[in-house]
Amino acid sequence: MKHKGKTNPPGRIRIMKALSGLMMEKDFNSITTAEIANTAEVTEALIYKYFRDKKDLLYQVLDGLFSEFNSGLEREIKREKGAIEKIRVIILKSLEEYSANRVFAKMLFLEVRSSPRFFKSKAYQNIKIYAGGLLTIIEKGIEEGELKASINPFTMRKIILGAIEHACLGEIIFNRDLDIQTITDEISNILFEGAGA
Repeated sequence: MKHKGKTNPPGRIRIMKALSGLMMEKDFNSITTAEIANTAEVTEALIYKYFRDKKDLLYQVLDGLFSEFNSGLEREIKREKGAIEKIRVIILKSLEEYSANRVFAKMLFLEVRSSPRFFKSKAYQNIKIYAGGLLTIIEKGIEEGELKASINPFTMRKIILGAIEHACLGEIIFNRDLDIQTITDEISNILFEGAGA
C-alpha cells in the first residue's frame, strides 16, 4: 500500500507493522500511540505525519490487508466454473485467511464496526468489493439456473457472510484452532443441499 499514491516510506511501513504486531497480544483500545512509536522505533510525531490518528492507522492497515486478500481471492475464483464452486471457494479462502491472519480477523470483526467513520474509509470500500463480488456470483448463478430463481441474492449473501463470521469468531477471540475444511463443507452442504429432512 502506497502513501499518497506515490511512495511508502520505511517509517510508515514500520508503524503499520508495529500496530499489527501489538494487536497480536492486545486489543486496539489498550494500545497507545507512544507504544506504537516505541515498537516501530520512530517518533510519535511521525505517526501523525502519515496518519490522522490511531484509528486512521488501523483503517489503513486493514485496507492493505483486505486489498491483498481481495487480489488473491479474485485469482482463486477465476479458476472455478459455476456459482456453487465459486461460493465454496469464497467460504474456504475467507476462513483460511481469518485463521492464518488473526490480527486481520480481529480488526475486521472486533475493532472497526462500532465506528461510523470506518464506513467512510478506504478499507470499507475493499469490504464492499468483496461483498459485491459475492453478490454478483449469486445473481449470475440465479440467472443461469444453477441457483433457485426464488432466492433473494441479498439474503443469501447475508447468510453466507454471517455463517463465515460466526463459524470462526470464537476461535479468533480465544485463539483456538479452526477446522477450515469441515466448516466449509458444513456451510456449503446446508446452503446447497438444504436443511429439510
